[in-house]
Amino acid sequence: MRKSYMRIPYTDVLAAPTIIPKSAAALSGAVAALHEFLAAPLSSSSSEAGPSTALLTGAGISVASGLADYRGTNGTYRVNKTYRPVYYHEFLHNHEARKRYWARSFIGWNTLHKAKPNATHFAIKQLNDLGLVRSVITQNVDSFHSQAHPNLPIVELHGYLRSCVCTSCHEELPRDDFQNELARLNPAWAAFLQEILASGALDTENPDERRAKGMKTNPDGDVDLPGAPYTLFRYPACPRCLTNPPPAGDGTRATVVVDSDGAWNPTSTAGILKPAVVMFGESIRPSVKIAAETMINDADRLLVLGTSLATYSAWRLAKQAKDQKKPIAIVNIGGVRGEDTFFVDLDPDQTGHQGARVEISTDELLPALVDRLKLSSTAHPAHEASDYILEARGASVFKDMLS
Repeated sequence: MRKSYMRIPYTDVLAAPTIIPKSAAALSGAVAALHEFLAAPLSSSSSEAGPSTALLTGAGISVASGLADYRGTNGTYRVNKTYRPVYYHEFLHNHEARKRYWARSFIGWNTLHKAKPNATHFAIKQLNDLGLVRSVITQNVDSFHSQAHPNLPIVELHGYLRSCVCTSCHEELPRDDFQNELARLNPAWAAFLQEILASGALDTENPDERRAKGMKTNPDGDVDLPGAPYTLFRYPACPRCLTNPPPAGDGTRATVVVDSDGAWNPTSTAGILKPAVVMFGESIRPSVKIAAETMINDADRLLVLGTSLATYSAWRLAKQAKDQKKPIAIVNIGGVRGEDTFFVDLDPDQTGHQGARVEISTDELLPALVDRLKLSSTAHPAHEASDYILEARGASVFKDMLS
């Protein structure tokens, strides 16, 4: 019987938002509303430095870096209804599924170093410099936040792609090192990757041009090569488990078997490496969940950026802030899951201090907001801001590589 899989939530178009306040439909009005949201004093704040804001971010803020989002107008779940990511249990128990995943990820990973943080990420750094933003919870696994503002506390809700993690001993391995091992174990694929790079197939963001070059890109850095021999692809075992096999459930030692080149053998009972992200069907670690909830508890208000809150792990954090009667502002292109509940009790005449709903790109809005705040005396600089030069945006094939 065919196995049923967990349904990807909210892949249909969500209801269009109601802009709050109405003046926020224009850039100047949106800047004014968010200025009031961030800078207005709150009677509930106990901090001498002024009210603190937590950010909750999603894939929409990385679009300007060349990474596609999921549920936006051109999001993958909108334009490719047949796409299905690999699920955690499938990856864990199916050797062939892991071959397919790592082969396609091997091709897509190369553009990681071309994708860089954009104006939104650096504007967040400046909001922290101004003493307005104290923490970030992100659903993104691209590590752009930690690159752009390493001193700002960050919870990576869904993990990160910069590492692989062993499913047995939980040891992490840098993804770059893993990529080198994949190239060593699969010389024909490594040569093929160099041909693809030389052809420029990974440099274009036009799906028609990629298809013309024999490639199809799905979400999360999944590069589909029709007819490719995925079954021949090899991947390494966890080096720690290979040296020191972990205990098995029956009190004996697990077995980790590799071939003559060091590739994981399916007779093994441990030593499987996976991307250090939360796959579909996998649970968020309790420590991460608690850290995110603590950030919401400690903040005076919540600013949501570039996410439809379609995943429950993110939506529940916004609901937590709402239940605590904290002001919420949402900036997202397109609808947001149950967003009316976040604004139902606002004064219709309020101009931003109670909440805001904006539908303007964050890479346009946030830098303008920072400029406005720098002219205001209501900000409380935490430390002097540094100047940053934005690097060129990368190719869109690298997104989150969850599949």
